[in-house]
Amino acid sequence: VSLLVLLTSATLWLSVKWTAGLRQPFGRQRSLEKGAFDCSILFCVSSDLREIVFIIQSQSNTFHVRQAERQKADLLKQAHSLVEVSLEPGLGSMTFFSYNYSFGKNSSWIVFLEEETDVKMNTLAGVLATFDRNKEWFLGKHLHDEDSTIIHHYAFAENPSIFKYPDFSAGWALSIPLVVRLGNKVKQEPLKSDFTIDLKHEVALYIWDNGKGPNLTAVPELCTEPKDSPQALLCATTLSNHPTQCGKPVNKDDIFVAVKTCKKFHTERVPVIKKTWEKEALYLEYYSDYADPSIPTINLGVPNTERGHCGKTFAILQRFLSSAVPDTKWLVIVDDDTLINLPRLRALLGCYDPSEPVCLGERYGYGLSQGGYSYITGGGGMVFSREAVLQLLDSGCKCYSNDAPDDMVLGMCLNALNLPVTHSPLFHQARPEDYSKDFLAHQVPISFHKHWNIDPVAVFNKWLKEDFRSNASDGLNKRTKTEL
Repeated sequence: VSLLVLLTSATLWLSVKWTAGLRQPFGRQRSLEKGAFDCSILFCVSSDLREIVFIIQSQSNTFHVRQAERQKADLLKQAHSLVEVSLEPGLGSMTFFSYNYSFGKNSSWIVFLEEETDVKMNTLAGVLATFDRNKEWFLGKHLHDEDSTIIHHYAFAENPSIFKYPDFSAGWALSIPLVVRLGNKVKQEPLKSDFTIDLKHEVALYIWDNGKGPNLTAVPELCTEPKDSPQALLCATTLSNHPTQCGKPVNKDDIFVAVKTCKKFHTERVPVIKKTWEKEALYLEYYSDYADPSIPTINLGVPNTERGHCGKTFAILQRFLSSAVPDTKWLVIVDDDTLINLPRLRALLGCYDPSEPVCLGERYGYGLSQGGYSYITGGGGMVFSREAVLQLLDSGCKCYSNDAPDDMVLGMCLNALNLPVTHSPLFHQARPEDYSKDFLAHQVPISFHKHWNIDPVAVFNKWLKEDFRSNASDGLNKRTKTEL
């Protein structure tokens, strides 16, 4: 989602009024430094000194709503244990950069959390109390690029490491003076970016505003350590390391895998799939412009195009619903240069109900500030429940040309049907080196994309083999299922 969509999303809010003053648990002073989602749950924690607005970034899906409600309940439980509270529930919406003062005129901070972010509320309140709430602050855990990368539009190409952006999993915070200024900026200068690729980087760029706004200030207490690790003792935020109640991974016979290829890549890319992840697929077909029985590939009667491949993708959707292939609950569409771990995907899909129209992958956005749409970027893999495919095809939505961008056309179709696109950061449109090492450090990834300037088999063995981090599928079940 774009920054504007994130900051104007519908929210559920709950005001929690503290009847005692804020306490600083560590009693220390800090030297002051210069400095997408479909839905969210929001509530306030306030005192005579300040009001903190928490926003839990969530998505329009049964699983994600349940995760966000669990997190909200945990935060409210902590508030009860700290001080006497009174609750004032209500429904409302919030335009972030046009700050809604119904949350309290003495508000000081807006704190953003992801579903998997655990919070020690008293520690966090103490950390925020060390910053001057009357100044503009952008707080978080630093990420940076070691090399310029296409996913960040080659920003700061001469020295990409100088620009810091937040790891959303650790939580991040804005002071209200900064929120107010950004709200005025949005009113005066509407967002102009066409594509939204990596929200955390684009948010930081927008706030920095070519040096007119603050840089991200690193807060060491905002952490991505596992909650129960010794390193997390002084952390205000951590990552959950308790099992998510998603049930068992889906069975192999629940998934049909479609690989898009073409004749010129039969000897270059297809052998990589066969050496790496093909054996984990019970049902898999290769779709090409040439029927090669040695692979085998299937010619769907759609001419090959240099880009887009929309005609081929819609032919795959139609074949998935036909009697030509096994009747499965899930369809996975990947490129022939996609590297994917299917056991991890099966574990992740255990969180979702295939009777719902689920469309899952790495979400990008197009023209979101001008009423555009979200879409699943194709290179990281596109996952559809059978119900989603049924509704897509029943709508009559189709390609305007065979070489139209298939992922974007599907995004337009889903937007017209009001069907949500579900994002998971475990799918990756690019190569591992295109992402911050610290960002990948707390992931058990599901996919990467592109063979450009890499040894794809070596990349698969390092990042996606089942022995990665001592049993990656178990790790996914215990922690990273919530990194969606």
